[in-house]
Amino acid sequence: MSAALISGIQQVGVGVQNVPDAWKWYRKVLGFDVPVFDEKAEAPLMTPYTGGEVHKRHAVLALNMAGGGGLEIWSFTSRKSQPANFKVEIGDLGINAIRFKTPDVHKAHAWIKGNSGQAVGPVVALPEGEGFWGTDPYGNIFQITTDKTWFQNTGKPVGGVAGVVVGVSDIDQSVVFYESLLQPLEVVYDETGVFADIPSAFPGQRFRRMLLRKNFTPEGAFSRLLGDVQIELIQALDRTPKNIFENRFWGDCGYIHLCFDTLDMNALKTKLQSQGYPFTVDSEQSFGMEAAAGRFAYLEDPDGTLIELVETHKVPLLKKIGWFMDLQKRKSQKPLPDWMLKTMGFGRVKD
Repeated sequence: MSAALISGIQQVGVGVQNVPDAWKWYRKVLGFDVPVFDEKAEAPLMTPYTGGEVHKRHAVLALNMAGGGGLEIWSFTSRKSQPANFKVEIGDLGINAIRFKTPDVHKAHAWIKGNSGQAVGPVVALPEGEGFWGTDPYGNIFQITTDKTWFQNTGKPVGGVAGVVVGVSDIDQSVVFYESLLQPLEVVYDETGVFADIPSAFPGQRFRRMLLRKNFTPEGAFSRLLGDVQIELIQALDRTPKNIFENRFWGDCGYIHLCFDTLDMNALKTKLQSQGYPFTVDSEQSFGMEAAAGRFAYLEDPDGTLIELVETHKVPLLKKIGWFMDLQKRKSQKPLPDWMLKTMGFGRVKD
């Protein structure tokens, strides 16, 4: 068995009201144009988070082949996906923002500013490097920063998911959870104060923020595509934060989960349960999503933010000719060859 139990961020779930419209924006502006699956079906195992009822949904898992995690763009079809009834602020409990990677912050800023159709913040100094904040047309906050791990040069100004910003109520409690999940992690910075870069409706608000990084290791079939993991924990110190999904369902509008590519689900489950972090959902066997399949599970961080774990069993490399990779037959956790991963890009959707 590999020493690593998680190889990287597989995807972040984005709840929207119209999947085709949202995916078009994410394709054209952020480069998520390679679908792994595009499926309409029921979500029977998620009833603990959907009011005890089975609901239907439409989901697309899309990749940016420059490297980084993907996006699972998700909408209810049996009900209308509900937005929060308040404006989500940095520091509220849950996934506040996605961090997308870029090789050149200034080129990415010019591209997003000229093509997103939304307000974009300026390029600013961060506790590490430079970056900028923006919003998508659905009110979701994102951040674009530099990153040193890339899969290939696609010529696009923005790459895939490098990480997330997670609002927490107690950083000291939360960091124990994320270290248990993602060992080994390094603390890149841990700072407290008023930060000029953070977009906020509360001027002068103090935060504590901590960036955790899991450096790339060549373990896992998709590790070279996924790269590093960056998780910034952020705690609002001058106000009581709101729970982003309070009185709403998983799958409603916003960032619904953070999903990790898992290499040994049984070992990870045993480890996390022994440390007091039980699975709340577990498919226990392979679960199909159109042409892909895998075992999936969920657990919660100390503030209830949903963490998804997926042990991939089958993935399409060239869907058009029916070429799939059965990962359960592999005898090692070595990365797939680059040329094989790049064939996924042949299924790119062009606008």
